Amino acid sequence: MNGYERRELIAVNPLEKSTPLARCVVFFLVLCCTSLNLDAVENDAAENGAARRPNILWIVGENFANDLGCYGEPLVRTPHLDALAADGVRYTHVYSTSPVCAPSRSAFMVGMYQTTTDTHNMRSHRNDDFRLPPGVRPITHWLQDAGYFTANITHIGEQEVGTGKLDLNFVNEGPIYQSDDWSKLKSHQPFFAQINTPEAEYDIYDRKSAEKPRVKWVGEDWHPQVATPENVSPPPYYPDHEITRAEWARYLNSVSGMDVRVGWVLEQLKKDGLAENTVVIFFADNGRMEPRGIHWCWDSGLHVPMIVHWPKNFPPPPRYKPGAVNEQVISLLDITATTLEIAGIERPALMQSRRFLGKRADVQRKYAFAARDRIDETVARVRSVHDRRYHYVRNYIPGVGFPTLNRYKEKCFLIKPLMRRLHAAGKLTPPAAALMQPLPREMLFDTKADPDEIKNLVGSKDLRHRLALQRMRAALDTWISETGDRGQWLEPPDVAAPFEKEMHDWFGTPAWYKPAARKTKAAR
Repeated sequence: MNGYERRELIAVNPLEKSTPLARCVVFFLVLCCTSLNLDAVENDAAENGAARRPNILWIVGENFANDLGCYGEPLVRTPHLDALAADGVRYTHVYSTSPVCAPSRSAFMVGMYQTTTDTHNMRSHRNDDFRLPPGVRPITHWLQDAGYFTANITHIGEQEVGTGKLDLNFVNEGPIYQSDDWSKLKSHQPFFAQINTPEAEYDIYDRKSAEKPRVKWVGEDWHPQVATPENVSPPPYYPDHEITRAEWARYLNSVSGMDVRVGWVLEQLKKDGLAENTVVIFFADNGRMEPRGIHWCWDSGLHVPMIVHWPKNFPPPPRYKPGAVNEQVISLLDITATTLEIAGIERPALMQSRRFLGKRADVQRKYAFAARDRIDETVARVRSVHDRRYHYVRNYIPGVGFPTLNRYKEKCFLIKPLMRRLHAAGKLTPPAAALMQPLPREMLFDTKADPDEIKNLVGSKDLRHRLALQRMRAALDTWISETGDRGQWLEPPDVAAPFEKEMHDWFGTPAWYKPAARKTKAAR
């Protein structure tokens, strides 16, 4: 490994494998650095004046891959995001650190891998006294210290534009935002506002999904009907079936519906005279709302869109060019340090996030890493690393895979029970039948030649594939060690067990699931 690759993989994790005395020294240094950072923030704000800093707006799409018109998807109508990209920068190789919302958000809201901070399991630490490690804080707290007003917006007048979602695996850090009121933004500049779009998601939060014949998609009754069951082409790892095509159309129409809400937001920015002073960043929290998308470390679960639009009243950062397409590898984790850079705030000590934009932009990543751990009642441990071309995935728990029970998936994602029926009848095509098998120990995909990630190259004799496999194995091993991946220690059974009942009450349990038979088989 050369020096550049070594620097690429290093992430600070001073607490692993250390003595108690060493830990005390590290905590003391972190607290000192945090104090110095706060002093620097306060001094910087005093010297430059908060009014000279741009407003910052995050528009966070829920469960989307790169399925906008500006990314080449023909069966959506996304004029507002397409226009934002045409006058901004569109990023093509951005990957979330988790294929599901809470761990991903717990990472990009603090700039630290969820596997480092012990926030990697889905909706964990909601009822305990867990605190983030010393020196790790929500990004909003750093921004508030620098004079930013922070808001998590749900409505503009009567129009619903956001859910107010936090879904963080830490709940004891005090209020995350100061307001949810759009009307306060104009009089509280500079501001940092976040809007979490309602799309794309199933309408599940009445917690009555188990009672419904079909759980509808949020907004499906009014979304633009650009995609139809007749004109869509679902990926080859699904059966070509009317249920598959209907669900794929509903997803694509959710993309179009989300763009309608984005249009309301951007129009109100202009009406309020804020557009020319506000950096707008659009991204998704994790990958696509499809059975093989969210929850799993395929590209469809991790590859996310990102658009950055710079306002006219502030000089753009170096290498920012309106209309540009940026192909560098970016971890969604990097949104944290980059946002602080836009606000003129020094990156805090120990933060693993990198700045991909700005005067102090960091060396570009060679790799982007991701992790999947327990989600709801479904225990798994999967790790992933991307470079510009290859994607390496490692599974740590034999027997786990796409067919593993997850009640939310079984009830809402109609394609999954369909595949069970067709698989039992021997009617699946080879790519779809392969998906119904447990995950292998390792997978390697050439995402340029095989964007659907159908062909596992781990056994390839091609020298290029063998070298890529060796390189990415080493990259992942180093990242796990350097960042102190806490997923190697599974939660105690009594922590995960309550999710079985919660998910049963919420979504029901499919008739095929026989827990006693599963336990007997596992014992053998």
